[in-house]
Amino acid sequence: MRNLSKFLTVWSLPFLVATAGSVRAEEAFVFDVPSMSEEAESAGLEHSYEGPWEYFVGGGVASFDCNGDRMPDLFMAAGTAPSQLFLNRSKVGGALQFEKRALELSQRDQSKVLGVYPVNIDNDAYTDLVLLRLGENIILKGGADCRFTKSNREFSFDGGRAWSTAFAATWEKASSYPTLAFGNYVDRSAPGSPWGTCEANVLARPQKSGEMPNYGEPFTLQPGHCALSVLFTDWNRSGTPALRVTNDRQYYRGGQEQLWRIPQQGSPRQYSRNQGWKPLRIWGMGIAEADLDQDGHPEYALSSMGDTMLQTLDPEAEGERPTYRDDAYAKQMTAHRPYTGTDLKPSTGWHTQFADFNNDARTDLFIAKGNVEAMPDFAAFDPDNLLMGGADGKFYEQGEKAGIALDRRGRGAAVVDFNADGMLDLVVVNRKGPASLFRNRGTRTEWGYRPMGNWVGIELKNGLVNSAGIGAKITVKTGNVTQSRTIQIGGGHASGQLGFVHFGLGVAERAKIRVQWPDGDWSHEYRVFANNFVQIPRGKADALYWYPAPKE
Repeated sequence: MRNLSKFLTVWSLPFLVATAGSVRAEEAFVFDVPSMSEEAESAGLEHSYEGPWEYFVGGGVASFDCNGDRMPDLFMAAGTAPSQLFLNRSKVGGALQFEKRALELSQRDQSKVLGVYPVNIDNDAYTDLVLLRLGENIILKGGADCRFTKSNREFSFDGGRAWSTAFAATWEKASSYPTLAFGNYVDRSAPGSPWGTCEANVLARPQKSGEMPNYGEPFTLQPGHCALSVLFTDWNRSGTPALRVTNDRQYYRGGQEQLWRIPQQGSPRQYSRNQGWKPLRIWGMGIAEADLDQDGHPEYALSSMGDTMLQTLDPEAEGERPTYRDDAYAKQMTAHRPYTGTDLKPSTGWHTQFADFNNDARTDLFIAKGNVEAMPDFAAFDPDNLLMGGADGKFYEQGEKAGIALDRRGRGAAVVDFNADGMLDLVVVNRKGPASLFRNRGTRTEWGYRPMGNWVGIELKNGLVNSAGIGAKITVKTGNVTQSRTIQIGGGHASGQLGFVHFGLGVAERAKIRVQWPDGDWSHEYRVFANNFVQIPRGKADALYWYPAPKE
């Protein structure tokens, strides 16, 4: 017990009183565990991800605002079935509610969709969507009243014919439009496929600045090793993001995880062993990034079959070299087997996402889980993980207590506040089963539910180009606690989101916010009150508060 005394003052969390020697490690801290109520059916979110073996991977969802009310709507990939758009009709602080909206697209363009990411490509007032497909990838240009039109020709974008399973976007310096990275899977046309026949990945850069982006001829990133997640990340604080790629070992012929240098001029190049990059071979599924120790260098949670890895920059490596070690075991986040039930076979992880589910100012990790199809060597009952960050820097599984341990095969997901009550909800796309929609009710007590800690939601306005501030770093300080988030499009598994960036604040009633904008400039300090949504326009002296309007 005496070894835990130094944690007593952290956020005044109640300490578990017990006889010495009777306290298990996972009971050393009392969590505010969120009670997640599954509401997909009552909310009108009827959806399933379908298809044969080409659709074993994928199954993504995009969360974004398509009608200007700042409430997150959903676009959901459905595999061989038509994709679906759901408008958020949830009442503030109330039950979740969605309305299905018909898409004005051909049946061909709505189908064969594996993943979807939101990004405002043309810098207008509307968010666009990138659809990852079995065949031609599609850019949907957003418009008024949540209308979308196919715009590959308008943007001179070649959607290719590959089996695309990963996506990321970034604004390179002095560019008016984003650079788009596509990760591809098995080359189905190669002899003897699928074994050892991975497609090259693709980098699409805008060719010139004008009224519309012109993507021209894409650059191939070879070799490709069947990517299932890609992410632009400023791993060394250089101001120029590199491209991290996680690959499915199932189809390897000498392949491994990859990190690509993306110079402003010239061709991309892989980091090599001589440059410090260690070979890493896993069944890579998803990537999530967070700076857990606030040293300025991000950590990466990599989901896989049979393991979850936490890649941490090795402080003993010489110079600024991309040399990583795995800290998942030390942090208790391996998530290698189901945490409940009787199936002791290895787990299969997909979407990964860091977030603060209980607003205690500590980062948690969500992992969507599910057997690929009917693989006998891996767990059949494999519930999603909710690993809660503890005051000791370790993670503690709370999925069953939170209520998310369902018997479903998870794929893509989004962690977002759907009803603007300051508590993060969760949507999960499941293979050949109904989507899961969890409303965060707060902590269950004998009298009902109570809200968890304080919070703030932050939206950036970077200007006319890259208005959402993709690549910006938000830093929030409360007392002696500092948190940061980098706004990114990519990572996870086949799923992305845009909107308010959520920070839990614990017991703090105020917060100080600073923003490092995508070009490296820093904002001045903004002081805001807790439990509010705020917008930070670049160059303005004050943050603007946004109050969600009650819905009738």
